[in-house]
Amino acid sequence: MPLEIERKFLLEAFEPPETAVRQHIEQGYIAIKDDGTEVRLRRIGGSCVLGVKRKASGVGSPVRIEVERELGEQEFTELWPATEGARLVKERYTFDASGVTVYADVYQGELAGLRTVEVEFGSEAEAAAFSAPEWFGAEITGVKAYKNQTLATGGLPNS
Repeated sequence: MPLEIERKFLLEAFEPPETAVRQHIEQGYIAIKDDGTEVRLRRIGGSCVLGVKRKASGVGSPVRIEVERELGEQEFTELWPATEGARLVKERYTFDASGVTVYADVYQGELAGLRTVEVEFGSEAEAAAFSAPEWFGAEITGVKAYKNQTLATGGLPNS
């Protein structure tokens, strides 16, 4: 089962390094369940993807099961209207820093001004051992207000 083990942090200021790979992401949610399970559509770069994420049972909060399948452009276009009212747009910058691959997201539109950074790990032990560099802000791993599905449906957190 494909697992996603990540930690997420706020970024106060961010200037992408020259080595960063930039991707434009349009993301919309078809379904969001109370337990956090989500079905989403994502156009990232030139790819269209249908994804399902859910919490892994019996495992810590940074661990989720994630399954993704590539879609054709026509399939994506047919499904996209189902995401009305549950969308977000962001620019993602991927680069190596502090010995890990970093995914920095700069949100657009109604979420403009929000910047986050995520790091994915191969195990829970790696995630627990990770010491965030000084330029990372407050950790928001597992904070519902900063989950993409909540941002897409509810907008920016109040604080």
